Amino acid sequence: MQRTDQQRKALEVFCKRLADTLNEAGLDQRKVLKPSIAIPWTQEAVKEQLWRPIQVALYNKRSTTELTKQELDPVHETLMRHLGQTFHIEHIPFPSHEYTFIEGLGTTRKEWDSTAGVG
Repeated sequence: MQRTDQQRKALEVFCKRLADTLNEAGLDQRKVLKPSIAIPWTQEAVKEQLWRPIQVALYNKRSTTELTKQELDPVHETLMRHLGQTFHIEHIPFPSHEYTFIEGLGTTRKEWDSTAGVG
């Protein structure tokens, strides 16, 4: 079964978070990919330069639309393991439906929990 629209949105959220994390850590694309030019990360660059090569290596699928629901997690885990081991980037969980919804509202989980009476 092909990945869902919600999983597509989660992938976009993850790529944005990872781009922000890499930029905050001072790991521009030059340090991770191209040594001669300082290029900040973007959501699209994460997807094209980091996510897609792992996806192709694992499943020989060029488009994220071809991934099944079960294929997203191994790509994510492979990417996070590499960045953790190589650049000491803290694990960024793949967004859940709930978290994607909350982030889409422009609020943090802590803010959402406090307004929802959680914790």
